Amino acid sequence: MSADTTAKLPWFRRSYRNFSLEEKYAVLGMILIAPTVMTFCAVIAYPLIAAIYLSFFSIYTPTMEGHWVGFSNYATLLQSGEFWRSLWNNIIWTVGTLTLQILFGILVAMMLHQNMVFRSLARSLVLFPYFLSTVVAVLVWKWLFNDLYGVLNHLFMWAGVIDMPVDWLGKMPNAMLSLIFVGAWKYFPFVVIAVLARLQSIPEELYEAAKIDGAGVFARFFDVTLPQLKDVLVVIILLRTIWDFKEFDLINLMTGGGPIIATQTLSLMVYKEAFALNQMGASSAVAVLMMLVMLVFMALYLRKAKGPSE
Repeated sequence: MSADTTAKLPWFRRSYRNFSLEEKYAVLGMILIAPTVMTFCAVIAYPLIAAIYLSFFSIYTPTMEGHWVGFSNYATLLQSGEFWRSLWNNIIWTVGTLTLQILFGILVAMMLHQNMVFRSLARSLVLFPYFLSTVVAVLVWKWLFNDLYGVLNHLFMWAGVIDMPVDWLGKMPNAMLSLIFVGAWKYFPFVVIAVLARLQSIPEELYEAAKIDGAGVFARFFDVTLPQLKDVLVVIILLRTIWDFKEFDLINLMTGGGPIIATQTLSLMVYKEAFALNQMGASSAVAVLMMLVMLVFMALYLRKAKGPSE
């Protein structure tokens, strides 16, 4: 077969030595990206497709046997008070902890941006909660919140703030407030890192011009700093909303969704339906509905990350 005839054949019908330089680079690129694609399919694509598929069945978890029920699982969930209560808890948890993360993160980042003694050490220590194991953090906080021998109750009673020990994790609204506070403490360093990086790139000339115009500390923050932080804060809010909305381990270890289902979120409901009630189909339906909510924020994040269209 002539060289011209060989060149006209599709690439998969030719030997590698007859490939052009561009085709060889293309094959090399496919080989290099193949492990990533296979990992993506195994870790993300397959579980996602399997969850959607299982949500149309009534399946008993231990045997994974069941029958087709169509949209019955979704109809049952949308009529379930527990589902809507879990969704509402999810919203309260996400909004509450995200608000505190933003407030604490900006405040601490502003402090660490100033010239202060041991600033490098302080910047390192502020990351401690974020890198601390969730299990360890929860064990420490549960000890602090304990209503019988907890340090928090002891300090409040010693200071005269309370007369009797408070049940922080076994009574509402204390349980949800405690969860929100611990979640904010655990994840606010992420906000600090992002905001501090942006603060260091704000031109000092803007602050000098504001001072010349007579702007005070608060005026400089709202007129100079906050507008400069707007773009990074939008990305932080979208990312943290996605991550906080699907939070499982911290809530499960702190309260287990209790008292009763007062702090149960959708992620805990997924686990409960699948492994406590052995209803894998209903669990998959909750997971799919939860995914649809997160897809909205994911689309917003991707649109923001893409930037303005040319």
